[in-house]
Amino acid sequence: MSCTEPTLNTPLLSSFPNKTDYSDQDPQPLTKPETRPESNNILISIPHSPNSQTPYKCLATIPGNAGPISSLTLCGEFLFSASSTKDITVWQHPDLRQFTKFGHGEGSVKALVAVGNRVFSAHQDGKVRVWKISSRSENAFRLVASLPTTRDYLGRCLKQGNYVQTRRNHRRLWIEHGDSISCLAVHGDLVYSGSWDKTLKVWQMSNLKCLESIRAHDDAINALAVHDGLVYTASADGKIKAWGKRNVMKNSHCLLNTLVARNNMSWNAIATCANTGLVYAAGSDGHVAVWRCDLEKEKNVWRLVCNVKAHDMAVLSLCVVSELVFSGSGDRSIGVWKREIGGGLGKLGLLRGHEGPVRCLQASWYRAGRGYVVYSGGLDRSLRVWWVPQEDMLGDK
Repeated sequence: MSCTEPTLNTPLLSSFPNKTDYSDQDPQPLTKPETRPESNNILISIPHSPNSQTPYKCLATIPGNAGPISSLTLCGEFLFSASSTKDITVWQHPDLRQFTKFGHGEGSVKALVAVGNRVFSAHQDGKVRVWKISSRSENAFRLVASLPTTRDYLGRCLKQGNYVQTRRNHRRLWIEHGDSISCLAVHGDLVYSGSWDKTLKVWQMSNLKCLESIRAHDDAINALAVHDGLVYTASADGKIKAWGKRNVMKNSHCLLNTLVARNNMSWNAIATCANTGLVYAAGSDGHVAVWRCDLEKEKNVWRLVCNVKAHDMAVLSLCVVSELVFSGSGDRSIGVWKREIGGGLGKLGLLRGHEGPVRCLQASWYRAGRGYVVYSGGLDRSLRVWWVPQEDMLGDK
């Protein structure tokens, strides 16, 4: 996503327009039914200016979810939250009115991404599931496919060359993930999935076929980010890898660079910021590293511009909005950072309130009041909503 999205000067509870790019196959965004469930409705009041003593404010807390919250994603006026159970809950943001709930499959939901009228969910059972909003039932999402699809599987299963060795005496089709899928990303007509089986897979959104499987790392892939055609994978092997297409007319990818900042640690999360070339990575040693990608002589060059000790425990999640960067940690806090000239990070403060590690973060690109709405999901089974004033109101802290 871009860090320079326009602001929205409409009342808080009005519907936000959907800024997601849709594929040619699904041009219509998610739409509201005429009625919604009235349970779990929460009225949120946005401050007009920050308090000098406590500039950040927790607007709402929704405790008692079915399990630890593992993933959050925004699509238009909807916030999707996934937990360690099979359930995916849809909220209307920013006031968090529960819209619906759906789910299917074995094991927990590890990652979510929504585009147009489709939602992709990654599961512990190694499947990517595709959902569409149902036109036959209000508040209902319908499962339309599991990846790899049965058609894709049957079309390849008879050819021995389509099988790969995954462990001793065990083979599977190269289009299958052999372990939990930890992360998802969408760019154009492509869906990317990263897994603990160390592979990155590329799927065509239009026909749901698997186009490519890359043995990307020597350990589990924990996070993915895609921006301007570049794919970044973050792994437990301590490496960030940048991938690009071999040819603009083809969907096969090649390794462009390997980014290393520290030894003997794992990368848990990754985020990018448009128009700056900045790549942020969150480490198991509590550090956040920043690289800047510059185009020199028609070649991408990455430079490490910041490597800061952000938390006392592992950093598990990151998100970027405008000039602000947020880091969620195993120490139960959320760091608030300002992007400095040159790509460095200046600490502004901490958001505290979770009773467990902060597993996922999402920030709305639209300004509410004179600040931003940030959502956090924790292993304490709570979903929290924060208001953070825009950067020019925070000053130097």
